[in-house]
Amino acid sequence: MIKTSLPFCLFLSTLPVWFSWDPFLPYFTAALLLALGVGLAIQKTPPRATVLDKVILCGPVFIAMPMAVFGTEHYLDPTSVGGIIPAWIPAHTFWVIFVGTCLVLGGVSIVVQKYAWLSAGFFGIMLLWFEVLMHIPRVVEAPHNRLAWAIALRDLSFSCGALSFAAMQAGDCRIKKMRWVIPASRMVIAIVLLVWAVEYFLHPELLPGVPLRQLTPSFVPGLVVWGYLTAVIYVVSGVCLLINKSAHFAATWVGLFVLFSTVVFCVPIMVQHGSDIGSGLNVLVDTLLLSGAMLCLAGSQCIEVANHMQP
Repeated sequence: MIKTSLPFCLFLSTLPVWFSWDPFLPYFTAALLLALGVGLAIQKTPPRATVLDKVILCGPVFIAMPMAVFGTEHYLDPTSVGGIIPAWIPAHTFWVIFVGTCLVLGGVSIVVQKYAWLSAGFFGIMLLWFEVLMHIPRVVEAPHNRLAWAIALRDLSFSCGALSFAAMQAGDCRIKKMRWVIPASRMVIAIVLLVWAVEYFLHPELLPGVPLRQLTPSFVPGLVVWGYLTAVIYVVSGVCLLINKSAHFAATWVGLFVLFSTVVFCVPIMVQHGSDIGSGLNVLVDTLLLSGAMLCLAGSQCIEVANHMQP
């Protein structure tokens, strides 16, 4: 134990006094995994793949990078993270560190494309447990709290995107058993988009993507126009997904629109807030994760069509 920890202690002693892992670690993790994941995804695309195909294949990376970033935050602020765990669950610190470790390892697994379907599947299941243990009780406790509903639907959409990718990547021996996951995820995400469309019609000032607290930046011309545009896109795409007409197209364009919002709106917000992870980087990774979930759902729709054609 001493031999293992001594080099690490020496390394820490060489760091300047002003150095802090918060916010360095989340930013470093985000940049490293995003660059590595996108590079590997594009490198492994088929020779005749279009630019749009390459973006869709980057969808899992847009899920994996936020996973790892959220995982690092479990290490940096275990007290705050542990505070959202229900009081009746024992050993809060243990679960915070355990879940953080799983998120980091799972994100890396998806990025390097090793057991990616398993990591995505466990991530989706974990989010479903969050729904049962934390989000649904909060909604029941405060049914008129718009933010509680938004968070519950956000994690539900993330879960469906991850499970769609897991079902799509599962081997031939497993695909028949997991076939139901893809249409079920499509239906759930369709309902989420329709609910969020209403949110954006009522609150067009909210940042396009996930309707939480963040407002569209003041430097953006036509602030409310973006909110109404988001509502229209979500309505049309939600209906297409719900009736299973042009589902691949609908999920793709929602994913691209949310990716556009990430680059154009969320990057400046992240730069503006800098060291405030909650108001900066977390807004970006939240929005990017929704884009990844939609792109994974889009990719899974081809598998769903092929499955229906099988005898």
